[in-house]
Amino acid sequence: MIEKKSNKREFVGEVVSDKNDKTIVVSVETLVKHPLLGKYIRRRNKFMAHDPNNECAIGDKVQIVESRPLSARKRWHLVKIVEKAV
Repeated sequence: MIEKKSNKREFVGEVVSDKNDKTIVVSVETLVKHPLLGKYIRRRNKFMAHDPNNECAIGDKVQIVESRPLSARKRWHLVKIVEKAV
């Protein structure tokens, strides 16, 4: 069977909030090279993702994927929990 490659973005990040129903807020950290100095800078973005079963907790490491707009700010969907928080 041939696996079809999706052109949707995927990120791995940490859950920073799970207060909303069926929604988690995921903080994603990326390294960006400074154009002049050449040093790598950490950049953080927060994404709201759909968690249909409310299975994530604060501190979990999760994988999210781009999806259709689910609400005004929610455009990501939970794929899997990579690592549970201790």
